[in-house]
Amino acid sequence: MLAAPPYLKKGDKIAITAPASKLDGKSIEVGIEILQSWGLEVTVGKTVGRNFHDFSDTLENRTSEFQTFLDDSSIKLILSARGGYGCSKIIDYLDFDKFKASPKWICGFSDLTAMLLHVNGLGFQALHGVMAKTMTYHQVSNESLRAALFGEKYLYAFEPSSSNILGEGQGEAIGGNLALLVHSIGSKSDINYEGKILFLEDISEYYYNLDRMLVQLKRAGKLQYLAGLVVGDFSDCKENDEPFGKKIEEIILEHTSDSYYPVAFGFGFGHESKNLAIRMGEDLYLDVKSSGSIIKSI
Repeated sequence: MLAAPPYLKKGDKIAITAPASKLDGKSIEVGIEILQSWGLEVTVGKTVGRNFHDFSDTLENRTSEFQTFLDDSSIKLILSARGGYGCSKIIDYLDFDKFKASPKWICGFSDLTAMLLHVNGLGFQALHGVMAKTMTYHQVSNESLRAALFGEKYLYAFEPSSSNILGEGQGEAIGGNLALLVHSIGSKSDINYEGKILFLEDISEYYYNLDRMLVQLKRAGKLQYLAGLVVGDFSDCKENDEPFGKKIEEIILEHTSDSYYPVAFGFGFGHESKNLAIRMGEDLYLDVKSSGSIIKSI
């Protein structure tokens, strides 16, 4: 299990930044109120509410602000305001030396998968969960984020699926957005998937492209020796004019058919309103039964 940064407590200072796409600063007001209700002191970065084309700010300003929050030992959590596109553009310009000496939680999903994966590669846990903008969507998701940040153990139970592969697995949680995981292969943020429980989700992709990305994961050796696979939401997936012929369940099962680990579909994880928090790098237990599946902290 990877090292966990210090869990939060009331009175801790946290920072919200926009390392990727732009957003209206008002869209995080509810999120700020929720975070403050947990007893946290919230600092909002200057990138929130700005815009530079589709990005929240210039590459230099987004990098500088993230670096400032990484280096500030009083900041215990860096929470992304939103995802979009842009995190992978700043990673290689960041210096993580002070972070490694005084680690903190980094939280987000979607485009933030690139950052979470990089932090895992440095030997630390990072949190896949709702962001400041998406805290308006689902109270259960927010509560799961609070519990994860404050160090509580979690147990998630979800409904069975006829596509599930039954079995048990135990290992470090890794993963997030499929496109960002594939995007990281061969980069400084790439990590070993062997013996780990992989979580997957994505949004607005064509089925053929989902298949292509899973082919790449498989060819890169990422799917062969997992301890388990948990499939979240693949939202708004699309067909070409000529249908691809397989949906996401069939695509995933095709590429895992020669493996021997459990596969659980239907976990509330991704771009839908229910997006349950997972501490990536933490040891988890996965049990997939005909009556339903559970994921729990060990």
